[in-house]
Amino acid sequence: MSKTIAGFSKLSKSKKIEWIANTYFENAENAKTVLKQYWNDNEKLQQLHDEFIENTISNYYLPLGVAPNFLINNKLYAIPMAIEESSVVAAASKAAKFWLDRGGFKTTVISSTKIGQVHFMFKGDSKNLDLFFKAIKSKLISDAKPITKNMEARGGGILDIELRDKTTDIEDYYQLHVSFETLDAMGANFINSCLEHFAKTFKHEALQFKSFSEEEKHIEIVMSILSNYVPNCLVRAEVSCNVEDLTENKTISGKAFAEKFVRAVNIAEIEPYRAVTHNKGIMNGIDAVVLATGNDFRAVEAGVHAYAAKNGKYSSLSHAKIENGIFTFWMEIPLALGTVGGLTGLHPLVKLALELLHKPSAKELMQIVAVAGLAQNFAALRSLTTTGIQQGHMKMHLMNILNQFEATDAEKVILVEHFANNPVSHSAVVDAINNLRKE
Repeated sequence: MSKTIAGFSKLSKSKKIEWIANTYFENAENAKTVLKQYWNDNEKLQQLHDEFIENTISNYYLPLGVAPNFLINNKLYAIPMAIEESSVVAAASKAAKFWLDRGGFKTTVISSTKIGQVHFMFKGDSKNLDLFFKAIKSKLISDAKPITKNMEARGGGILDIELRDKTTDIEDYYQLHVSFETLDAMGANFINSCLEHFAKTFKHEALQFKSFSEEEKHIEIVMSILSNYVPNCLVRAEVSCNVEDLTENKTISGKAFAEKFVRAVNIAEIEPYRAVTHNKGIMNGIDAVVLATGNDFRAVEAGVHAYAAKNGKYSSLSHAKIENGIFTFWMEIPLALGTVGGLTGLHPLVKLALELLHKPSAKELMQIVAVAGLAQNFAALRSLTTTGIQQGHMKMHLMNILNQFEATDAEKVILVEHFANNPVSHSAVVDAINNLRKE
């Protein structure tokens, strides 16, 4: 029976597991065995993993795959992808090979500005607040120098601070809206430290500002926090080729395929139900690389989906057109990534993944990640508009079903051969396993 516990975080890992296993599992010994079998035999490495988060009881593994043959701005990459979904790595690899022979992917970082905000309440005349902000702006920046000097030495730092009046939305609500350049760091800690320093200076100086009434001097700071919405931290990725070179499928012409592909993208641009699944496919590629390189995929997801709805309606992130006989498929997407800080210098596999990618800068990683998303989207749309999504997906899913039913190696060989020329479905695989075992 479940029960509460005091001081759980102070228990040793083995004591935590003991309590978890005995409290929540019918077979406590089996639960302990499963948790412990994922521990790393290297004690130093296991300790490193234990200290990434609180209350660790085991490691949770995802497969790390590689999609080779990505030609990005005339440079070849093998892209690491950490993901559990079957067919994602295969689809990305197939798209990479397709575009390798057609000039590869072209990418550009449009901008790399990140945003943080100090949210505060001010009761008084907005004109007085504006005067105060203009008087204090330079001091906000100078007072933060101990935090920003190292970033500035590398070419980054605070780009601007704006005062934003939000009182039409919430009474007495204003913001300090701050833009940053954080270079190769994702910059969350740097930005949040700056914002909290701004808030402290802002509140302190308000008490000294002579033009304020007594009520106006008492500004209430609500919170100081970076934003994961980064519409000005933007990268573009695209592919293009002559329409007649667009297909390897002899049953459909390049022109017919291009037209059908563009229509599929157009549907995702106007239909939110389709756009969500369409964009989820893009994120299959993006999240896998973001995770493999030790970045925050939750922040990326939040920012990307907000960007997809920036015009007031959720829409496709990617776009396609046919113009003067040229097919072009592209995407502009916000990605706030880092190649220093966080797990990038701690997790051994993250360090390996970044070295595999030629030790990219943050801007280079933005381009690689965007390409992985575009490639994934291209592969999905190519399947959807020709053979259908299930043919390739279910063949990749076959091994998962066989493992679910504990197929032996010999059974796998026979069944993989059988389904090479037969439709794969869960029920068909179950029937085939049962028939094979009866024989």
